[in-house]
Amino acid sequence: MQRERTARLFMNNRSQAVRLPKEFEFSVSEVYVHREGEKIVLSPRPSSWHAYLAEGPVAPDDFMEGVEDLPLQERVI
Repeated sequence: MQRERTARLFMNNRSQAVRLPKEFEFSVSEVYVHREGEKIVLSPRPSSWHAYLAEGPVAPDDFMEGVEDLPLQERVI
């Protein structure tokens, strides 16, 4: 089991910032942040669409199951 580490919080102008220990350093310049209950979770933000599509979530094979196509529209030109 990994040893739990402590990170320092500090104020940067009017924003709160976190100083992460070296072993938690991100290799990107931006991260996503969201809450899970009382936890705040940081995850790397991909630097491009290519990186996002390569690393991002994958839709399950049945994600469109049960979705009906809309009827074709007749248009007058």
